[in-house]
Amino acid sequence: MKTIFKAAALTLAPMTAIAMTAVPAVAQTKSGIAVVDLEEAVAKSAAFTTAISQMQTTYKPQIDALNTRRTAIEADLKTKGDALQTALKAAGNKPTPAIETQYQQYQQAQQAAQAELQRMGQPIGLARAYVEQQIVDKLDDALKAATAKTKSEIVFKKQATESFGAGADITPAVITELNGLVPSVSITPPAGWQPGGQGQGAAAAPAPATPAQAPKSR
Repeated sequence: MKTIFKAAALTLAPMTAIAMTAVPAVAQTKSGIAVVDLEEAVAKSAAFTTAISQMQTTYKPQIDALNTRRTAIEADLKTKGDALQTALKAAGNKPTPAIETQYQQYQQAQQAAQAELQRMGQPIGLARAYVEQQIVDKLDDALKAATAKTKSEIVFKKQATESFGAGADITPAVITELNGLVPSVSITPPAGWQPGGQGQGAAAAPAPATPAQAPKSR
């Protein structure tokens, strides 16, 4: 039941830290039917929250540069968009060859901006994907252990469930298991690593991340 969490084609995801959530003791489900949110389990695991905090420090120059460039691009696109609207209004909302050309240029500017921001954010997106992959690799084991310890016989995805009691949610139990199976992860992908494990070759197992580690992806 392994879930691969996409890094949105390695575009930058928000770098705000996810607050650690207290995990209650494992309790037995009363009916044997449980629900779980695996993405929440990964996002609230100790390894993930620590890694994201480390990335904010390690990648601060890249993050700052990306945010600065994004702000400049957004301002430029707004200027171009306002000019296009003004020209269209002056033409009585009737497209003219000149407005068509202006619109095409605006679209091209949007596409170029998206590609530029994606390139700038790629190292960060790749690192985030690597962090997620290391945790996801242990997700099956964590889910099986949590299912057994809570004596759950059937487990549904939380998002696909209309209603359930608080005691049916075994996500906290999965988080507890993840914290034991993968207490820390590296934020630096091996050379050539790609999401899904492609290009890892015979790289050694990643060492636990430390604050002094070299820079390390909706």
